[in-house]
Amino acid sequence: MLFQLKSYLKFLWHSKNEHAVHSPFVFSLLTKCFYDKKLKPEYAVLRKYRNTLLANSNSIEVTDFGAGSKVFKSNTRVVAKIARTAGISTKRAELLFRITRYLQPETILEIGTSLGLATSALALGNFKAKITTVEGCPNTMALAKSQFQAFHFDNVNPIVAEFSNYLSDFKPSNFDFKLIYFDGNHSKKATLDYFEALLPTITNDTLWIFDDIHWSPEMEEAWEIIQNHPKVTVTIDTFQWGLIFFRREQPKQHFIIRT
Repeated sequence: MLFQLKSYLKFLWHSKNEHAVHSPFVFSLLTKCFYDKKLKPEYAVLRKYRNTLLANSNSIEVTDFGAGSKVFKSNTRVVAKIARTAGISTKRAELLFRITRYLQPETILEIGTSLGLATSALALGNFKAKITTVEGCPNTMALAKSQFQAFHFDNVNPIVAEFSNYLSDFKPSNFDFKLIYFDGNHSKKATLDYFEALLPTITNDTLWIFDDIHWSPEMEEAWEIIQNHPKVTVTIDTFQWGLIFFRREQPKQHFIIRT
């Protein structure tokens, strides 16, 4: 907790808003998407999706393949508490929706479905997108699948698999994901393994979003390595997320942005 507080204070010290951004591409992304304050009808659907989970007092046995939880001491967890403490926040779900709506990616991969809170934002952002979401825990995914069906997110393809196994069977040449949302194993090795495994799928229009880049010292190390990769051009640090673009026409730039 102390580490994250220090990281956040450092972030606040260095962070800027759109007025300090001199890249037309990033300026447009910030002004037309990040800082869009208009109320969207889809926000009500996101709230309803969340509220159905917050009202669920059942417990499930969670299989955790990742770096562990800073909240839960047991793998038997109440659904409502998972939604309240471990899922994407309302503010970030709305931002993820706006990013998806703004960029309109036709193909999306999510690593780490959990209860599908982020998936719902992706699905609402572009109903025409083909969304693949991967979750290692079968009980968690079973609950997410029932939510997808109830909300008619028919463009979502849920897959139960450990992330490393899914990626080991992966044929990069057959995939062209325009957006990948990484919210799985928050460890340095796993994050960099995912990065390298999926790198062959990138195009000039690809966006990758890494969750919890300041979760731990090793996640910050992974984020720094990713930033410095020669194929990565534009990176945006929002503290919670790290966004990376592979736009060849862009000079290599790093932005620390308050959202």
